Amino acid sequence: MTVRVGVIGAGMIGQDHIRRLTEVVTGAAVTAVTDIDAGRAAEVAARVGATALPTGAELIASPDVDAVLVTSWGPTHAEHVLDAIAAGKPVFCEKPLATTAEDCLRIVEAERAHGRRLVQVGFMRRFDAGYRQMREVLSTGSLGAPLIVHCAHRNPTVPESYHSAMAAQDTAVHEIDVLRWLLDDEIVSAQVVTPRATSKRFAHLKDPQIMVFETAEGVRIDLEVFVNCQYGYDIQCEVVGEDGLVRLPDPAAVGIRTAARHGTGVLQDWKDRFAEAFDTEFREWVAAVAAVTEPTGPSAWDGYAATVITDAAVRSLETGGETVTVDMKPRPAFYGGTA
Repeated sequence: MTVRVGVIGAGMIGQDHIRRLTEVVTGAAVTAVTDIDAGRAAEVAARVGATALPTGAELIASPDVDAVLVTSWGPTHAEHVLDAIAAGKPVFCEKPLATTAEDCLRIVEAERAHGRRLVQVGFMRRFDAGYRQMREVLSTGSLGAPLIVHCAHRNPTVPESYHSAMAAQDTAVHEIDVLRWLLDDEIVSAQVVTPRATSKRFAHLKDPQIMVFETAEGVRIDLEVFVNCQYGYDIQCEVVGEDGLVRLPDPAAVGIRTAARHGTGVLQDWKDRFAEAFDTEFREWVAAVAAVTEPTGPSAWDGYAATVITDAAVRSLETGGETVTVDMKPRPAFYGGTA
């Protein structure tokens, strides 16, 4: 079976995923494209032999679309995901699932009412080989109970449009999701403190930020978010247990010896660092859609949890570093909880 995918949003990430679906992943075809810029939608659609449609609603309703990929502007995500659920079509939504916790809960309730998981959220780190190896080690129990997690998320630079709340909402959200998954534990509080600011930032931005999270089982997580580090895109993660630790490997790179120095290159952006994870993410999603099975990736509940936790982190930043309790609803049994 070839899965016919309709894509809502033909910007940078949308076009990259269209390339992935048409050139990398087998068993998929992009059959429809829509974008707020009709000219861009027509250009991208023509490139892959798809039909350009005026609206997301028309794309979702199209008989030529089996599954929906949402890569449009964040505030439009909830509308498109809800329409896809109403149509009974699997939907892959790039993060955020929605920009408010209330809209995330609307999606959760709509999916529960449908009676089957249709939604997958685009947190690609769960598909990265290094993180998957870490989860396998932790699941054996060989390191004992996890006690502490140390993380860093560094970007060389960010544009002037990047603001302080985005450190949680757009950047740390990836650690928030992958750590909930790695630890199989829920984050219950968040604190954000700001050390001395780098002179390399735009004046309105608080950078770097140190985020401290606590889980229901008492694990303490510290996360450095530094989005103007200058030297490269650098993701670090180390879980310390009672009997040992496990560390995320750096991307493989050749060693270079020259001019009395020995070193390796540092990647410069997220697209290169997680290219294989993106590919794996879409291979597994397409395979699940083709097999008419539920997606194995992050769920609508995970999208809701990430939004609630980032909301708590932003509140902590705005209050000058107060510890904020995460106000999360009980997880429904539909998503593996007890409620």
